[in-house]
Amino acid sequence: MPHDFMRIIETVTATKAEASLAKASSERLARYANRRQSLRIGLASHAKAEAILLPAPAVRLLVRLLSEMATGNAVALASFQVELTTQQAAKLLGVSRPFLIKQIEADQLPHRLIGTRRRILLKDLMDFKLRLDADRSKSLDELAAESQRLGLGY
Repeated sequence: MPHDFMRIIETVTATKAEASLAKASSERLARYANRRQSLRIGLASHAKAEAILLPAPAVRLLVRLLSEMATGNAVALASFQVELTTQQAAKLLGVSRPFLIKQIEADQLPHRLIGTRRRILLKDLMDFKLRLDADRSKSLDELAAESQRLGLGY
């Protein structure tokens, strides 16, 4: 059973106060992010204090997340192992479902069948998006070069 779309990718947008706190936190954590070793962080509450050990990759990810929040960007977290329906995948790419189906049928996008339903790994979808974006960029560059060659003023 596919996950609910809102649970596949959790998106957070920081308030102004949260963005300010994220900036300060990211700057302090950044000093530790490149050490490639675990980081012990102390937590304090009214009742007790405790420490947690964060793996080095999580520290780097946390610094990146906080940096994005600090600039006011919405941030999303998702597992690349999540499987999407074709409708979810199309919505995530901002394309129509029929376009996505054509790409699957042309073997441009890996998928698997569960009965008669197609499922797409988020990782495969993101790889496809990178290829699609690169192809679009190349086409735009070619159009711009052609318009220059023809003296169309673009």
